[in-house]
Order: sequence, then structure tokens, then C-alpha cells
Amino acid sequence: MAAGLLALTGGFAVSQADAGQPRRIVSLNLCVDQVLLDLVPRERIAGLSFLAADPSMSLMAREAEELPAVRGSAEEILALDPDLILAGEYTTAATVDLLRRLGRRVEIVPMASSFDGIRKVVTLVGGLTGVPERAAELVKAFDERLAEVKASAVVRSAALPPRAVAMQVNSLASGEGSLVDEVLREAGFENVARSRKLGPAGQLPLESLIADPPDVIVRANSSADFRTVLADNLRHPAFRALDESRPSVNIPMKEWLCGTPRIVDAVERLAVAREQLHHRAEAGR
Repeated sequence: MAAGLLALTGGFAVSQADAGQPRRIVSLNLCVDQVLLDLVPRERIAGLSFLAADPSMSLMAREAEELPAVRGSAEEILALDPDLILAGEYTTAATVDLLRRLGRRVEIVPMASSFDGIRKVVTLVGGLTGVPERAAELVKAFDERLAEVKASAVVRSAALPPRAVAMQVNSLASGEGSLVDEVLREAGFENVARSRKLGPAGQLPLESLIADPPDVIVRANSSADFRTVLADNLRHPAFRALDESRPSVNIPMKEWLCGTPRIVDAVERLAVAREQLHHRAEAGR
């Protein structure tokens, strides 16, 4: 299934770009970086955010490592002489305003918090960069792979889906309306965090998790990723015992941090985990 999208993420010849297309594009947002890399050839990308080449944050660190990195100051952006600057919703307003006053074209790309939002962002960036057909191909491949997951016999079966929770450092879990929630549901799971009372910033108390544990633990972070107290929830003996007592799946946060078509990889991996859980349950009857 992964081959469908990967086949569409190869480079395009520069000759496909006509005179009306921007040829020196700078992205100031990690999520936009990754959409841009999948849409246009490297020759048309003048710079990406400094996070694009960080393998702990970016799924496309290898593809980004040879491109100039920017930290968001107007001076370094202007030095790249871009004809299109793609900024995120939370890019510093002062920088955006200054660039516009200096005559640079700056477009704001919203953050995708749903699968429909992913489709809209890809379509928007494809239009801004002059490759709408390419954007349509990516969206089509994304939808085809999601349809394959939904069509699997295991996802169609069962009156009650297995229950899962995606745990992060600092006891964070993603509830209703989040991108992680949609990933879990598309893979055929019930997201436990939807029905729990979450604390500040979406914290799921360990006591609540232990009292009514899910069928599957999805780990977005490893306790080894953080040496600070932020990961103490993942090191707690009660959580470790729970994690060892039931199936778990490790899907690094960088795989679903950004709303891009590549998030379907996480959906597919979770669907496989759901299928394995189903087979174990059948074998135990």
C-alpha cells in the first residue's frame, strides 16, 4: 500500500515549470516544508524551516538536509531572494508584515487538523506553487490508501472496535477533533481519550488510564526520548506494567505531528495492529 504514495513523491523535471510558476520558494513552517517537498522539485525550493532537516521532528529530514535552512528572520529570508514565501498560521506576524511591505509575496497556509484539512492544504499549496495537477495526484493517492484500510475485512468486521489511546510525554493524549483522533478512528479503533475528562493541554491522568485501560497502547514517545520529568509518566511503574500487559504500537510523533498525506502510513500501521489483535482474539476463543 505504501508504494502508491511513494511512487508519487519523486522529483519532477524543471521543464514542467512554466514561466508563471514561482521558482524560488521559501517555507517557514515544518508542516508546510513537508508538503512542499512532495509537490515541487528541489530546484524550485530556495529554503525550508530549520526543523525540516531535524530527524526527530521531520519525516523528510533526508530530503531537506541539502537545502538552505532558515529560522524565520526577515534578513535571512530576503538573502534567499524568494518569489514566494509560505508561512504558517503562527509565523511571527512582524516578520510576515515586514516581508510584505518590502514587496515579497507571502501566503499563509493553515494547519491541517483533520484529513479533510490535509486535502485542502495540499490543494492550496499546489495551487500557490503552480502544480495543481500534482496536488490532485497526491490527494488521490492519499484517498486510495485510506480506502484500502477501510475495505479490509477486519476493519469492516466487529460490532465494537477495540479501544486505544495514544500516550505522549507529560501524560498528553489527543481527544476528539484532533488529527491523532482521526488517525485512530480511520484505523478502526475507538479513541479512549474521546470519552475521558482530560486535564490542561489534554493530559490524561495515569489513575484514569489504569482504572479503565484500553486494549492497545499507542506510544507516540519513548521514555528514552526525554531525560526530563516530562517523560516520568512513561517511566512510572504502573504505566510500564500496563504497557507490558497488553499489545502496544510505537508510532513516533513525527509520523503524525503534521497533517500531510504521509500520515496515512500511521493509519496503515495501526490497521495492521488492529488486525493482529483481532486474530489473537479469534485464536483465544
